[in-house]
Amino acid sequence: MNHIKPLTTAKQHINKSWLANKFTYFMFLVIASTFNQAIAEETTETTQYDVLMPYFYAAARTGDSEVITEFLNSGLPVDIKNNKGYTALMIATYNGRKEIVDTLINHGANVCAQDNKGNTALMAAVFRGEIGIARTLMSEDCDENQQNKAGQTAVMYASLFGRETLRSLLIERGADINLEDKSGNSAATIEQRFQ
Repeated sequence: MNHIKPLTTAKQHINKSWLANKFTYFMFLVIASTFNQAIAEETTETTQYDVLMPYFYAAARTGDSEVITEFLNSGLPVDIKNNKGYTALMIATYNGRKEIVDTLINHGANVCAQDNKGNTALMAAVFRGEIGIARTLMSEDCDENQQNKAGQTAVMYASLFGRETLRSLLIERGADINLEDKSGNSAATIEQRFQ
């Protein structure tokens, strides 16, 4: 006799091996969507997203475009944030997943979004030295002088981490090397300090 596993059992199994067994993962999505109305009556939309978000972020981190596309096509908000304020775009950028970055942008991801500390995907690209991703992010309409909560900008990161190509690209786009952070540092003074 066939028995249907409870949703919690399927979730526990996915937590252990979801990357190794995509079929089980997609079955979870099918089961979850089947019970969507019942779940909606018992929980809030935020709680539902909280259950799915770790898988969405794991797919962004590992570069699983099939899973990312499935989530987006199922209506998961592209700019949903975790408790640190990270979006899937930020996570994909940090992990060098250019294909995922492109997919997320094509689905309307906010390239200018900031995490809880005010950092952006572009700042992550500069930090990690992801030139191709940084170029993609710079092609979007964000302020070249966007600052995090410490007042730091992408060009300050480029100066600090010796990303000369990215520093030049940011300056070409209008980044102000004399803009100061909350500690009084600018890209210009950082550059002088590390020469």
